[in-house]
Amino acid sequence: MKHFTIFGDPVSHSRSPLMHNYVFKALDISACYSRTRLQDGSQLRDVFFAKALSGANVTVPHKEAAYAQCDEVRGIAKAIKAVNTLVLEKGKLIGYNTDADGFMSAIQSFGEIKNALILGAGGTARALAIALRNGEISPTILNRSRGRLEYFLSEGLECFDWDDFTARPYDLIINTTSAGLSDNELPLPRPLLMELLAQAKGAIDVIYGKETPYLREVKVSGLPYKDGSDMLLEQGVLANHLFMDGEVPIDNIRSAMKQSFSL
Repeated sequence: MKHFTIFGDPVSHSRSPLMHNYVFKALDISACYSRTRLQDGSQLRDVFFAKALSGANVTVPHKEAAYAQCDEVRGIAKAIKAVNTLVLEKGKLIGYNTDADGFMSAIQSFGEIKNALILGAGGTARALAIALRNGEISPTILNRSRGRLEYFLSEGLECFDWDDFTARPYDLIINTTSAGLSDNELPLPRPLLMELLAQAKGAIDVIYGKETPYLREVKVSGLPYKDGSDMLLEQGVLANHLFMDGEVPIDNIRSAMKQSFSL
């Protein structure tokens, strides 16, 4: 039996075990998937091998740490420098990023998007910024401080911290911060968020499974919105496909995994 897990902190809220285990059961695959809370991201590689894993997903705040500990990084993860999917291949740790493609699939229902404002500057923000740019959508990154903006600046992306930012219209506002995940915080000072929402066309929170304070404000504004469920599904389908060495058709994985969302 193959063993998989999701690394993160916090991780108790994650639906990933339900999603992947449902696929394994539905498709009669000998595998299981668990949660692993990891406080120190630098230990990820050691824990991966100590648990004799065949693969893993990585969530906040360890996606950049995962990238640094891979033997090889493939696909868009090389540009993003953040990994959310790990696969063991001939004794080597191979890193991928399925967040980018999962997100682009999830936002299709918003219609035409020309520009987007990303709140936060972590591994998820990196994935979405590169995915948006590759999709000819202009991303702007807004973070509390400039400390984590170096990567985005090196990519030639427009970046601001709270102190040097002035609100303007965006087609989509995307929260990639952990604000609201285990607290009642907003990702931005409320006056600035209200000013942005008043000029926006849509909003999305990558957090799923709960109505965050951010999404409550979005709902009050009357904007079209989504939580992170669609992105979670699509990135999970792609990750499972990688876990199974590409041998299980993606459509079969998606059909089974989608059913897990009704549980």
